[in-house]
Amino acid sequence: MKVSLITPAVKQSKNGNRTTALRWARLLRAAGHRVRIDVDYRGEAADLLLAIHVWRSAAAIERYRERQPGGPLVIGLGGTDVNTFLKSDPETTLRTMAMADALICLHDLIGEALPAPFRKKLHVVRQSALPLPGPRHPARRRFDICVIGHLRDEKDPFRAALAARRLPAASRLRVIHLGKAHTSTFANQAMAEMAANPRYLWRGEVPGWRVRRELAKTRLMVISSNQEGGANVVSEAIVAGVPVIASDIAGNVGLLGRGYPGYYPVRDEVALARLLERAEAEPDFLQTLGEHGRKLEPLFRPARELAALDAIVNAAVKSR
Repeated sequence: MKVSLITPAVKQSKNGNRTTALRWARLLRAAGHRVRIDVDYRGEAADLLLAIHVWRSAAAIERYRERQPGGPLVIGLGGTDVNTFLKSDPETTLRTMAMADALICLHDLIGEALPAPFRKKLHVVRQSALPLPGPRHPARRRFDICVIGHLRDEKDPFRAALAARRLPAASRLRVIHLGKAHTSTFANQAMAEMAANPRYLWRGEVPGWRVRRELAKTRLMVISSNQEGGANVVSEAIVAGVPVIASDIAGNVGLLGRGYPGYYPVRDEVALARLLERAEAEPDFLQTLGEHGRKLEPLFRPARELAALDAIVNAAVKSR
């Protein structure tokens, strides 16, 4: 099929929406489809429109529906669609969702946040990741952990740094933070945190190979977000064999499972500090986190994501 894939993220962007668009395009092309990525729909011929983010792509989706009333339409829900815009602009969000033949979400718990009529057309497609090219080699001299995420409110970016401040003087733990500051305020805060906190190093925005190199040598990853739609960095950590400590938000629990032992209450650096201290002091705890991740790893393989996407777009076309 000829698929028009719409994402609100511009070509140079490295945010989650753009990353998802590039990966879905690659997978759909592998399944034999022709895929064009754009930030808007301008009336081009397509067998199906696949739009990422309900609210931010609403105008493009509505334009497609006007020009192709019977055209197949699949929408990938963004985290802010469910966590923000469903509350702040429910009219636009719900009207746009209602146009879709199928909705894609990235973790198991999104359905609980949606009105019941939308759940029957909701499909979970976990974001996949590729394994590291070789074995991991965590540093021995320090207990380095990583935070991988842009510096913005939704990510609660400094929670791991605040937790690291609470660790005992003998701790060898150090937080390596990879991610772009979305504002000068966040950049200044990161610089100030580095000056005041010797356990925190902010590396800024880095290319993908640098992220993978960090995953190869880190002891664990912290995802401290206030909200998520299903972060790909969790997939990357799990597939790389990196233990994860996560805030207990739905977007993390929906990926890692309700019984995962590495949660802390969101925005609670005291509880996070206790988990970090335990991870450093108790090898068995770190091993337990890793074992849980290894059981989840098959869920995040590219072949599984490809099969799920291909089935959804084919079903959307057949339904029309």
